[in-house]
Amino acid sequence: MQLIATGSTQEAVMALLFIGIDPNTTGDKCPAAWVDVDVKPEPDILFQGWLADEKTLAECLKNSTNPDNEAVIRMPYRMIDIIRKACDAAEEAAAKL
Repeated sequence: MQLIATGSTQEAVMALLFIGIDPNTTGDKCPAAWVDVDVKPEPDILFQGWLADEKTLAECLKNSTNPDNEAVIRMPYRMIDIIRKACDAAEEAAAKL
């Protein structure tokens, strides 16, 4: 994370690398992917997607708990290439740390 001066204060700036949005989007509210390249010891991949419905969430909970600070999200199949690019970018960033 970088610090930048804004007047008399310093403000944290995240280094989020935007990877892409749903190629079939019709607006600004759509699934998307980023990589936080400043997280150590390894970068994080961030996804914006649709929250899973109750039936899907119940099925997921059979394998993993879902604490308050986590969510099950649904990403469309058409985003596979974008998700792969996010994984590649995270690997590249990790190699530079």
